[in-house]
Amino acid sequence: MAYVNRTDAGAGAVAGAGEGAGVSLAGVRGPGAEAGVNLLGLRTHNAALVLDLLRTAGPVGISRLELAERTGLTPQAVSKITARLRADGLAAEAGRRASTGGKPRTVLRLVPEAGHAVGLHLDRDELTVVLCDLTGAVVAERRAPLDLGAGAQAVVEGAAEEVEALRAGAGVSVLGVGVALPGPLDHVRGVLHRVTGFPEWDGFALRDALAERLGVPVVVDKDTNAAALGLAVGGVGGFVSFAYLHLGTGLGAGLVIGGAVHRGARTGAGEFGHQVIQLDGPLCGCGNRGCIEALCLGAVAAGAVDEAARVLGAGAANLVGLLDIDLVLLGGRTVAVHQEAFVRGVGAVLDERARREGVDAVVPVRVAPGGARGVAEGAAQLLLAPLFGRGEG
Repeated sequence: MAYVNRTDAGAGAVAGAGEGAGVSLAGVRGPGAEAGVNLLGLRTHNAALVLDLLRTAGPVGISRLELAERTGLTPQAVSKITARLRADGLAAEAGRRASTGGKPRTVLRLVPEAGHAVGLHLDRDELTVVLCDLTGAVVAERRAPLDLGAGAQAVVEGAAEEVEALRAGAGVSVLGVGVALPGPLDHVRGVLHRVTGFPEWDGFALRDALAERLGVPVVVDKDTNAAALGLAVGGVGGFVSFAYLHLGTGLGAGLVIGGAVHRGARTGAGEFGHQVIQLDGPLCGCGNRGCIEALCLGAVAAGAVDEAARVLGAGAANLVGLLDIDLVLLGGRTVAVHQEAFVRGVGAVLDERARREGVDAVVPVRVAPGGARGVAEGAAQLLLAPLFGRGEG
């Protein structure tokens, strides 16, 4: 990732030039962290760059001189930022490193336990909630059955109880809760639209309802966007433009373009499952016929997994042709049961497309890391990533 010394306001940047100015977290509502430093209004874009380098350096740490060289900041600015990070308990010494001249350099590291975020994945029939430290590592996890059609209030109450049980068991305060669930939805306002199969959710302000119930900031996004954000922050072999295709109880896509999640002008990007590829195909829950989601899930239900993979591959080829992405990642409960078949089937369609068009470099297809809790971990990154200047699109 390239670092730029920047003081302009914008998505993920500061709303002012002073060191105490806060990083913008679009769509966050709630009274702030329960105790300690308020990380959600923490600091400038430059400090976020330093925090991110401390995070990626890991336990071995990084020196102030290296921080200055990699950010383009002056040594004085780096010293000021790191002094404040240490005072807030976010950074600590990790030893000393020999230098080419003069005294050994002090090496600094991020303190992972200095803050925690909750990631909540609301699937159609299951709830997963994780507690992550500042590095994104999962330190606690809970699962429970869920009926997304039970009504908004029942779902909110059940989800809140699981989050509270997780927090109580861990005994830590949290920065907030990131919530991921099927779309479409308005990420900025945290309001759901007509979730396929659950029209009763249309217009429900989930973010505000959960924030009021839990008393902490809440961010809401689509499950695919959350998972894609988690993958982008964690790194996927140096790829900066990729599609994450999630096939579980439904089908959607998370798009990362140039290292940032692409949500679209109305936060509606990634409704991948409802592109029509067969005009006279089976009726889909969205009301159209021949959607990729209906065709894929129908084939899986009939035991024709290879056919489902071929259909998914056709949709993936459309994305590759439209966006010129570098990588396709597959995830979700249905993919997890048939990983080899889906990787092979989707890959075969992309290989055929590349040969037909005379393209030498075939777009690779892989199973996304993270497994069953990948979406929940990504949901926690909805809170964590902006602290490090990551994931804004």
